[in-house]
Amino acid sequence: MNGSSASPLIDLEAIALAARKLEAGELVAFPSETVYGLGADAENPAAVAGIYAAKGRPSNHPVIVHIAPEADLEYWAQAIPSQAHQLIAAFWPGPLTLILPRAAHVSSALSGGQNSIGIRCPSHPVAQALFRAFKGGKGGVAGPSANKFGHVSPTSAQHVREEFGDGPDSPIAYILDGGQAEVGIESTIIDLSRVATHGPVLLRPGDISAAEIAAVLGETVQAPDAAAPRASGTLESHYAPRTPVLQVAPALLFATLAQLHQAGKRLALISYSASAQNAAPLLAHYPMPGTPHDYAHHLYAALRDLDHAAADLIVVETPPQEIAWQGINDRLRRAAHDSTDIFTPFLRP
Repeated sequence: MNGSSASPLIDLEAIALAARKLEAGELVAFPSETVYGLGADAENPAAVAGIYAAKGRPSNHPVIVHIAPEADLEYWAQAIPSQAHQLIAAFWPGPLTLILPRAAHVSSALSGGQNSIGIRCPSHPVAQALFRAFKGGKGGVAGPSANKFGHVSPTSAQHVREEFGDGPDSPIAYILDGGQAEVGIESTIIDLSRVATHGPVLLRPGDISAAEIAAVLGETVQAPDAAAPRASGTLESHYAPRTPVLQVAPALLFATLAQLHQAGKRLALISYSASAQNAAPLLAHYPMPGTPHDYAHHLYAALRDLDHAAADLIVVETPPQEIAWQGINDRLRRAAHDSTDIFTPFLRP
């Protein structure tokens, strides 16, 4: 965006246009600090249905409602526990989604038919400007990631265009460009809808870790149980490029690449070890930073870039397993889920 407002990222005319499109029931792609979202008026059932249709998203898979910093959370949630207020004070605006008991008047279509609702207040200045302009800051924007269901999430406006196009046949009425997403993976999701009986539950890891949340709350964050609410991006297969993905431990990387090359496979590689640049012949190689924050920032761009490399397989050097890498390892595990057995016959034990 090239507006002349106080922030170089904010074009007030573009913000106003995007807000009008949302108010008219149309779909708008918007930036956030995590990934780009595919937005619709959360109180317009036809608009919300348009999100599901555009993405090919199952109707029982919830979406997250995004709100402005000044919005009334009590409009969306029938009960707000003290833990929610603590986390809001510590992490909002930011990459944290809270699952709360859904207010009776709020459509269950937003939560996949459940009695809960996911709410987030992003920190991206363009997103905040949009949500403040939309319905005078009092509305909510339903916004899953702006990609086809199960595919790699977009971290730039160009990724959204590649996914849906931007011509008259695109389901998206307007793409609001806010630059490259800073975080690069989706928000942490914490379930507080059953906090009295189950405590805080981590449904999806992200940039904000369970340890950081536990430090604020003074209590342990629990793992999901069988009755935990369904949440965005938590299916076993998700965040996947069209090219199969294989994770390989660092100690096995060179041998695995050599075996696959000998089997005639065309390979692309994502690695963080400096020595990996000397691996077997590759169609493409995306060297990654060695810190979790920077790695996450580049992850989806790397998967998307290598998806265009005409490779048979994207090999990913498995990142460290420390807690700071939990969100990254979660995304890679889901991206590789459906590819696990494809190349096993070519690998010697």
